[in-house]
Amino acid sequence: MSEIESPPFRAERRDAAKNRQRILNAAIRLFEQYGVEQVSMNQIAAEAQLGPGTLYRRYRNKSELCLDLIKDHVDLLFEDMEAYLEQNLAAPPNLRLRGVLRLFLAFREKKLQLLTGVEESASANRPKPRTHGPIYHELHKLLVGLYEEMAASGVERTPPDSVFRADMLLTAMSSDSYIFQRDVRGYSVEAMLEQLYRTFVSR
Repeated sequence: MSEIESPPFRAERRDAAKNRQRILNAAIRLFEQYGVEQVSMNQIAAEAQLGPGTLYRRYRNKSELCLDLIKDHVDLLFEDMEAYLEQNLAAPPNLRLRGVLRLFLAFREKKLQLLTGVEESASANRPKPRTHGPIYHELHKLLVGLYEEMAASGVERTPPDSVFRADMLLTAMSSDSYIFQRDVRGYSVEAMLEQLYRTFVSR
């Protein structure tokens, strides 16, 4: 690239970065005031004082925007999970799986609105199921690994298929299910952890 071309390119990148921050700041303000579900993409564009086209060029839907907002926290969650698993390598896989569930449920409670936005907006705006999301994918891979360890250890006579089992566990921890169990059934986070462990992890 020539020196003549470089300044406009850098200016364009600066403008894109500035627009991204304006969008995220506007989304945070609106989400805090009205809740993720009640806010539209057009409202976010107006709050950011940008055209809808500028917003949609960066984020195809609200799910992608929510994922960008929560990305750093998700990265920290998986770092915490990896650190936990490394520190507890000697523990049985079922107990390590319980520890992973504890970390995820605490994270879901803390970031419930944004996680719900990632899941619900994705399913509403595209034909792909929510299982295609990056958070689901990473969690599923981790859970399958722990279930495979349990199967190899021989603690269960006829262990269920690990992939199916991980899918069902993640479905039980989806936003819809979590909110229903917490707000309608009255389970605390700790009580949900115990019930999930009893249902999806053999003792």
